[in-house]
Amino acid sequence: MEMKRNSQKGFTLMELLITIVIIGILAAIAVPSYLSYTKKAYYSEVVRATAPLKVAVAECYHTTGDLTQCAGGSNGVPADVTTATGGVASLTTAAGGVITATPVAQHGIASTEDYILTPSIVNNEMLWTSSGGGVTSGLAK
Repeated sequence: MEMKRNSQKGFTLMELLITIVIIGILAAIAVPSYLSYTKKAYYSEVVRATAPLKVAVAECYHTTGDLTQCAGGSNGVPADVTTATGGVASLTTAAGGVITATPVAQHGIASTEDYILTPSIVNNEMLWTSSGGGVTSGLAK
């Protein structure tokens, strides 16, 4: 009489536990990176909102020759926006052409993570320096 061995196919408990641990480690690394990426993507709307104002301040400077004349609502610079539009809560241009964009508090972005652009003239060329909470937190580059 010949006996046949039944061979079992499948995974052992140890193999399943190791797989679950590996997936857990990968998720612990991937999820924070994904959240940071999406937060930066939402913040890009705040950065893009300043583009027309940068052009207007540059045009104002070339027309008047004086950055102190370049404030919101004067010399071709658009008036300040104080009502929320999309992801931007407010958009202002102070005397001297300093542009401040304040984000709407949403998608993990705080309203304190503002984006400030300060113009300076070097060799008759306008250079912009970015600062504010959005820059220090790494949302804007």
